[in-house]
Amino acid sequence: MKKLFALLIVSMFLTVPVFAGTHGKDGKISGRSVGASLCSLIIWPGIGQAINGQTTEKNVTHAVLGLTGVFRIWSFYDAIVDRDGGVWHNRI
Repeated sequence: MKKLFALLIVSMFLTVPVFAGTHGKDGKISGRSVGASLCSLIIWPGIGQAINGQTTEKNVTHAVLGLTGVFRIWSFYDAIVDRDGGVWHNRI
């Protein structure tokens, strides 16, 4: 079971770069985006997107996907670069 879980996590990290640059536009890293990303990583995904002023749809998506635990890392990245837009409407 542990090997399967480890394989799942590794495969998730390997697929992230495939989707990382496909949609959305990176903003600039600022003090606000660093604080927002830490909130997404430590407290709950979606909080960082709300601090950065993203859409409600994106905030809710990050918050719901935050239940997976692994999504915190993607939410952290998304908040630190203050990425506008995202993958949505059956684009994944």
